[in-house]
Amino acid sequence: MALRRAITKRLIDCYRSDVTQQHSFFRQLSPYNMKIHRQYMTSPNGPNLTDRIVGIRIESVSPPRREETPVMGLSVSETKKLLRLYQMEKVKERLREIPKSSVSYWEFIQICCESCGNDEQGSQMAKSLDHSGCVVVLGDIVFLHPHQIAKSMEAMIKQTSVLPNDPRKEELVQLATTKKSIDIEARRIVQAELYCGLGFLAVQTIGFMRLTFWELSWDVMEPICFFVTTIHFILGYIFFLRTSTEPSFEGLFRQRFKTKQKKLMERHGFDFLRYNELNSLFTTFPCKFHYPV
Repeated sequence: MALRRAITKRLIDCYRSDVTQQHSFFRQLSPYNMKIHRQYMTSPNGPNLTDRIVGIRIESVSPPRREETPVMGLSVSETKKLLRLYQMEKVKERLREIPKSSVSYWEFIQICCESCGNDEQGSQMAKSLDHSGCVVVLGDIVFLHPHQIAKSMEAMIKQTSVLPNDPRKEELVQLATTKKSIDIEARRIVQAELYCGLGFLAVQTIGFMRLTFWELSWDVMEPICFFVTTIHFILGYIFFLRTSTEPSFEGLFRQRFKTKQKKLMERHGFDFLRYNELNSLFTTFPCKFHYPV
């Protein structure tokens, strides 16, 4: 018991000595801290910092200004311009849907008014389309395709500028006759080539049938037929690479016709440039002839 009491007393004394040392340490630091606080809070040349802080009015301090980014907007005139452009494109789309080449002026005004929304804007839109050349207004008729009228006028001007007894007409007739004979001969040669090709395929088929059922067997002819079919496919692929034409019977006919036509023109000395020039001069709707390549 005496030993337990001695140990307990010593532990209590040690605890009390530690608490006393901590309080003495903070007491030593507190004057130093107060000295530093007074040093920063006082100013030798002016009012104290405390007075300055107390004198500040919080309500008078304005928050920092926010930077306003400029907003790009459209003016009234620009908005009207875009709206007018939209209405014009809408009217053009309606006119393109009409299958006829011309309509009455009343129908044209109705289309413009329906697209624009009121009669006043519709009338202004009709005048704008007429002035811009999108349509041609002649009396009570509105032509929806001005380019066709321009072509017709060009052909009429050319015809009126030509003399009635122009010797170039006879030249055009001779060239047209020569071209017609060349086309007939080229077509005949190509048809003969196609008939020869048909005969070759018929003989090949009959020969394969005889070899399959009489001379040999299907086990032998099967790879032969496969390789022959592959060769035909390769020939069609080469034809497409050289001519850029679909390897069909029609494509083969057109390509062979152009080739024979070119050779016959060179043989007869046919001037296709002169033929196109005279054809466009004396024909209302000329169809230009392209030299076969």
